Amino acid sequence: MAIVNHPRVRSLGLALLLALAPAAAVQAQVSVGIHIGVNLPAYPTLVAVPGYPVYYAPQASANYFFYDGLYWVYVDDNWYASSWYNGPWALTSRDYVPLFVLRIPVRYYRHPPPYFSGWRVDAPPRWDDHWGPDWAQRRPGWDRWDRSKTPAAAPLPRYQQKYPGDRYPNAVEQQREILRQNYRHAPREAVTREHFRAGVPEAPRRVEPVAPQRGPARDDRIAPAPQRPTPPAQAGPRPQKPVQPKPQVGPACEPGEPGCRPGKPARVAPSRQQPDEEKNNGPRR
Repeated sequence: MAIVNHPRVRSLGLALLLALAPAAAVQAQVSVGIHIGVNLPAYPTLVAVPGYPVYYAPQASANYFFYDGLYWVYVDDNWYASSWYNGPWALTSRDYVPLFVLRIPVRYYRHPPPYFSGWRVDAPPRWDDHWGPDWAQRRPGWDRWDRSKTPAAAPLPRYQQKYPGDRYPNAVEQQREILRQNYRHAPREAVTREHFRAGVPEAPRRVEPVAPQRGPARDDRIAPAPQRPTPPAQAGPRPQKPVQPKPQVGPACEPGEPGCRPGKPARVAPSRQQPDEEKNNGPRR
């Protein structure tokens, strides 16, 4: 990893920009595509700082750290942040650099500036002396905290190991999409939340489809639901039993013929038989 020092004129220009930036709200001073002389060809090796929720890069010749989901670099008396290990970098006002970044002991700065000389290596840089009493008044108690309540370190975005060299996504929109799909971290620092809000768009909320209104027109492609048969009891009045027609009397048939059933002999009225008998047999005595 190569670190290139910029001319002092650039450093003074950036410092002037920070001095003129308004401090009315918590925000990061972002300049997309800014070059700070840090060029990492691959994902760096990051090691946890003992007792701090911070990582540092021991093999880098730069003051390179990771905290709360962002990479932090200290170059030419300015702090820069990025959600990807090789930028682009956002210039961050020293009034909003997270306190745990400012508390990193001097020994973990791999490229310390000359004014760190003589400072204790097991203590943070003396920012109050370096940046003056006005800054110390705006950040009171920056170097004191309850060490028993130190928060846990944020997870490392190791998915970025798959993007070295030419595979590195230089397009900001592509970085946002890859980060959104692979990194789940709820930042605790206000400046980190502001950076993520400005750099990573929120996932769109799911909108439930509105049920279509029923109308006379129907889609021919959808088969109608089968109708249930109406029970017989609810179909209406009971049908009447059909009346069997009376068989008509046909001509007599000979006994023994198929289908012939002999009928009963017809009764003859006596009034009609008596004249015949008298005619044939004569009158009775």
